[in-house]
Amino acid sequence: MMAYLPIGIFLAIALLIVPLTMVIGAFLRPKRFDYVKLQPYECGIDVRESPRGNFSVHFYIVAVVFLVFDVETIFLFPWAVAFDKLGLFGVVEVFVFLALLIAAYLYAWIKGALRWEA
Repeated sequence: MMAYLPIGIFLAIALLIVPLTMVIGAFLRPKRFDYVKLQPYECGIDVRESPRGNFSVHFYIVAVVFLVFDVETIFLFPWAVAFDKLGLFGVVEVFVFLALLIAAYLYAWIKGALRWEA
């Protein structure tokens, strides 16, 4: 039980730091509001239209492809290290994982996420 004490202390400090800094900031920051300061600002250009524009689905598909290959890397390295200890269960598990990965890859390919032109 005492071995977990440093983890508990660290967790308590981590959970207290955000609300504590927000409360301290509320007391210390200036409270002067100005119309010019509250206007949206981006790259020195005045905003003339709604910032809620439409995004192409292509961006979301690229994000899914990134996540698929990122998760693949995170999963396969520990699996390769512990391969001899996992036995048949590990082999079946990795084949199921790779089947899902290939399905995601084929979906991205069909949707055109792997083409360079937008």
